Amino acid sequence: MTAIAHRCPCGLPDVVQTAPRLPDGTPFPTLYYLTCPRACAAISRLEAAGVMREMMARLESEPELRVRYQAAHADYVSRRDAVAAALGMAPLPPGTQSAGGMPDRVKCLHALAAHALAVPGVNPLGAEAVQAAGPWWQAGPCVAAHREATDDQGRRREAGR
Repeated sequence: MTAIAHRCPCGLPDVVQTAPRLPDGTPFPTLYYLTCPRACAAISRLEAAGVMREMMARLESEPELRVRYQAAHADYVSRRDAVAAALGMAPLPPGTQSAGGMPDRVKCLHALAAHALAVPGVNPLGAEAVQAAGPWWQAGPCVAAHREATDDQGRRREAGR
């Protein structure tokens, strides 16, 4: 983990950002991960209900949506390359997949929702998934906060700070 990319309204991290390469240099293309168990469950229910098929059909029939989704892919790749540069890593090779099936398919709503939460206003299908998932946070934190707190870059900090 390189950073907390988004916090749930309950205050706990729900999206983390990871390095685009493993320590041995192996490409690791997914930059944002949805980590909240309740958010993951809500998105899983959407996938099980066939929402991805509906989104795929819309990508084929709605040119404006397709253009916005391709722009989301470009944003994802750009941000992943920037993280690689900040970490002193080589960017992933051109043409490496981004996440969630972008730019042509809808393959994983979890990845699209994570992108939408981390970078609001960029990923139209991720934003739709987040909206359709509903307010997963309303029941309060889904996990007990660990006594050892971290800042948004994953560094340990003293509790209460």
